[in-house]
Amino acid sequence: MNGSSKFYRTKIPVVRMVVVMKNLFTIRAFHKSLISLSSSTRHFFCSSSSSASTFAIKNVTKSNFESALNDLRLYVKDADFVAVDLEMTGVTSAPWRESFELDRFDIQYLKVKDSAEKFAAVQFGVCPFRWEPHRQSFVAHPHNFYLFPRQEIKGDDTSYEFLCQTTSIDFLAKYQFDFNLCIREGVSYLSRSQEKEALGRLNARYKDRLLDSSSCWREGVDTKLVRVADILFSERLKNKIAEWHDGLLGDRNGASQTWKTSNDSKQQLKTIFFKMRPALDLTGFTSHQLRLIQLKELKDCLCKEAEMKIKAAIGFRHVIDLLSSEKKLIVGHNSFLDIAHIYRKFIGPLPSTAKEYVISIQKFFPYIVDTKVLLNASTVCQKISKKSSTSLSKAFALLCPQIASGVKTSGLADKRLVKVEVQVDNKRSLNWNSGAKHEAGYDAFMTGCVFAQACSHLGVDFTLNPSSVDLSHHEKLQEYINLLYLSWINGDIIDLKTGERKADSICSKGFKAHHSKILFSNTVLLWAFPAKLKASEIRECFCKVFGSSSITFIYHVDKTAVFIQFSKQELVSDFLVLKETLERSNDPISVLHPLSKVLQGGRTRAASYEVYKQICSSTISKVFFADQAEAVGIEWNAKLSKPVLEVERQVDFEASENQLYTDTRNETEIVSGIDPPLYMHSPTDELDSLCPAEAQMSK
Repeated sequence: MNGSSKFYRTKIPVVRMVVVMKNLFTIRAFHKSLISLSSSTRHFFCSSSSSASTFAIKNVTKSNFESALNDLRLYVKDADFVAVDLEMTGVTSAPWRESFELDRFDIQYLKVKDSAEKFAAVQFGVCPFRWEPHRQSFVAHPHNFYLFPRQEIKGDDTSYEFLCQTTSIDFLAKYQFDFNLCIREGVSYLSRSQEKEALGRLNARYKDRLLDSSSCWREGVDTKLVRVADILFSERLKNKIAEWHDGLLGDRNGASQTWKTSNDSKQQLKTIFFKMRPALDLTGFTSHQLRLIQLKELKDCLCKEAEMKIKAAIGFRHVIDLLSSEKKLIVGHNSFLDIAHIYRKFIGPLPSTAKEYVISIQKFFPYIVDTKVLLNASTVCQKISKKSSTSLSKAFALLCPQIASGVKTSGLADKRLVKVEVQVDNKRSLNWNSGAKHEAGYDAFMTGCVFAQACSHLGVDFTLNPSSVDLSHHEKLQEYINLLYLSWINGDIIDLKTGERKADSICSKGFKAHHSKILFSNTVLLWAFPAKLKASEIRECFCKVFGSSSITFIYHVDKTAVFIQFSKQELVSDFLVLKETLERSNDPISVLHPLSKVLQGGRTRAASYEVYKQICSSTISKVFFADQAEAVGIEWNAKLSKPVLEVERQVDFEASENQLYTDTRNETEIVSGIDPPLYMHSPTDELDSLCPAEAQMSK
């Protein structure tokens, strides 16, 4: 997936449509508007200097998953690095959950967390790259997995559902995504936590039914283990049978063995052979005891059968387990959201804080590199790209022209180009190029090619290595490994080794020098104010009370909420105390107070920046922020909590791709169930042109 467009393209509406796996027909309303294209007709082209050939990318569904997984195990084991990419059903569940310039580091993570929890990953691209010294080129094996989270375990009451964002669905359809294939043949999966919960439920049912088989596993099995003696007898026989089984494994001569079950000499278990297989001959047991033994064996057999079904439902998670166990370098492009989806879908629930998350993700994927960070933080790569867009498709065309164009290039620049051959099954080609942008498998391939070429420009000489290259520990790459863009809007980079925001010297590379300082402790959140109020009118009301220079800027979250940054931290508490005082009073002075225009008789809400974090951490997602705040139900007028450690952040409001962000969010679209159309953030006609800081914020 194109890293930049992945973040910016889906900025407007979210359809409040829940796709429930038990009723697949609920999404058939999409059918007429979706483009269905059989994977068998999707051809990808490759060419070399002498001839051109055609063969398809490796599309993987549940019908060929097992064979593809077996091949992938070999490719990943031998790989020098593995590139990945995901396609999702959406990015933001509400307009106010988009990434804002005023989002603090911890809140940026909460918004990514919300996205990974609410939307589905419908396509997963995996592309192992292996360096072949004798051919002086990389060999890539692109795989395009279709995913669909369906209910595979009988008795599992989990509701499998996800949101679809209309712009994301339209985007996928534009690039010929096969929705029918995804829903019918997509590979399902269980996360590690889901597997653990399923096994836990199975064991609990198994133990309960040993005590009372009235709710038995199969009809006709109605023997009740109600007596303590029966329970003890069953457990004792279970241990004896286990000892007998272990004895068979230890005694390869097949000698006859006989045991007594207790002091009762009449009860014996003797090894015999039945149809050429070892068996037990039971003597001296009553008919009731024999029924207990049969019931025990039946339930053990059914339990093992249920365990096998749970293991079979793991599905695509086998691929994630493979990548994790091999500890290969994972390469992505603008991949923080991708990695969050991987964690949520295949490992377990996302931790509540960024620090907890990165500590956990490092256990599974200790080496991750983001090509977007690499291209922006590296001075060498910046010179080559001439600080142009670092979107995946543009970076691919610039750094890998011979692959992007499908023809051999010439000239001095050709000496630094890294060759990449593509192999799919028994077909292989140099300079293979499908041109199928925004398909996860091909985007993973483009990401790997960009990374290989960037490594070459950074001084990694693949030709000097007689075998594979240990890129995870290469000195030229250590500065960039485990650094991901938490938010491209403001250039914040998270260090996966520490969970902290990376130093400004790294974050600021690739961004212009103009900055405006944000002080979160000086910021107040205001919502549910009169809809007709403009930012300039709100500023005027506050300046009449606190002074003409009291307000640094006003920033719209959406049409129902704004951030107001005061010039002094104490003005935040002064305003909140004054607001509460005015709302308790009913005298003429309160009615005529300058703030009464904003407060509208106590209906307007206000809180410190910390409350914004509490609202963002909620799993609820209302369309408008004011409705979200009401749904969360925090006591807004409560006393302020103790000040938290203030982090001052330099934020670039004129970053190199921010124009794309503002352009896409100025599009309007009326969606069924969302009326009126969604409000666009910080329109210039609502800003006070006499306030430079506020006007700058609107950009």
